Amino acid sequence: MSTTVEQAPGLWRTYLQRHDLSVPGRETIQNRVDLGPDAPAVRHKHPGEEIIYVLEGSLEYSIDGQEPRTYTAGEALMVQPETVHSVRNVGDGMASELATYVVEKGKPFLVLVDG
Repeated sequence: MSTTVEQAPGLWRTYLQRHDLSVPGRETIQNRVDLGPDAPAVRHKHPGEEIIYVLEGSLEYSIDGQEPRTYTAGEALMVQPETVHSVRNVGDGMASELATYVVEKGKPFLVLVDG
């Protein structure tokens, strides 16, 4: 069963599934993330890979060490482990993504970063 949580004004995360992997000490977590036009760009990182597929709208990813890049519905990207990044909706309406994380089990899958 999925659970949706508003994490910030205009930012909702729906927890879809979480499973242990065949690789010891690793698990996968899958979320749908919905961002309204006014959702804040929150800098954060994950203890493993984040694989993203944009479902709807236009999302700008700011990944440390790279120029910001906009992805639109149907495009995909990956964020490397422990890489600080943020995402913001740069379209006129809602934007959504399917985010799959392959992370170290027992660690928080999302860590907020100041600045």
